[in-house]
Amino acid sequence: MFVGFFVFFLKSCAPKPWVHTAVRWPETPSHYKCLLSHRIQDGDNQETVFLLGGNDQCIHLYKENEGLHQFEEQSVENLFPELKDLPSNVTWLSVYNIPDTQRRVTAYGCQSGYICVAHVDQGQRVVLQSWSLQQDGPLSKVLIFSMPSAHGQGGEECLEEGFPERQNFKDEYNILVTSTIELSVVYRNVLHNGLQDQLLLPDSDKFDSVLCAVTADVDFDGELEILLGTYGQELLCYKYVEGPDLGGQFQLLWQRSFPSPLLCMAHVDLTCDGLGELAIICLKGLHILQHSLTQTAQCFLQRLQHKINTSKRLWPSEEVDAEWAQEVAHE
Repeated sequence: MFVGFFVFFLKSCAPKPWVHTAVRWPETPSHYKCLLSHRIQDGDNQETVFLLGGNDQCIHLYKENEGLHQFEEQSVENLFPELKDLPSNVTWLSVYNIPDTQRRVTAYGCQSGYICVAHVDQGQRVVLQSWSLQQDGPLSKVLIFSMPSAHGQGGEECLEEGFPERQNFKDEYNILVTSTIELSVVYRNVLHNGLQDQLLLPDSDKFDSVLCAVTADVDFDGELEILLGTYGQELLCYKYVEGPDLGGQFQLLWQRSFPSPLLCMAHVDLTCDGLGELAIICLKGLHILQHSLTQTAQCFLQRLQHKINTSKRLWPSEEVDAEWAQEVAHE
């Protein structure tokens, strides 16, 4: 759990070489906003493109013309066929490349409450499957995150339902959708269930609109938690739990109050110590939440001791220095 605020400087970070190149950006209408920058596979090369949304119910793609050293608008349908013929203005766009494949999951939410998820073959540039539904209010965030498959066979099952190629996905891909007037919801394992299997985040509508969200392993248990920031000045942390009577659901793990509405947040390693900090931009300033180093050290030593004990059971013929392990555990 995060314990407090602190002021930081990045003096301890080793300097990295940067290549400065002047690249022109064309004039764009004032109502455009950058929804996403994304790395795409264009032939044998990987390139970064920018996807901008506006109030014209379109997504505008900008790609660098290396010969002219400038970005130019190109047809979004060529690289993102799932983003054509939008029903409303897009408020949030999320794209997730499936590891070790030529496929991706794209999800976007609209001002009208429309949510769409697509499974795309990037090599062929075709939409393999898509799912959509209509919610009641504007959507503030759509976030794709992965979790290990509960059964390890989820990929094979979904392939029986219409995938053109046999491919086994080791992870479940979930969609977090936050709303300005409704409960936030997680759609589980969309490649297998579409948007049919949903889990509500309880009490997520009791603190005014949810404006930002992020997933991070904040308790070091190897599983992602969901963090929501609200206009009602509350930070909410949700954890997925399973049990014989629960059947799998999200529970509110803890919450924390702030002096002003939470507008944006990111989980990043700002101090370059290997631990992620939670950076939160509020209406009146920037807050940085850092893990308790004492609790983190205790967690590390417990995991190390568990690793040593496991090694003893797996390889009894190999001696493990017990004195060294005990000394490390007491430090």
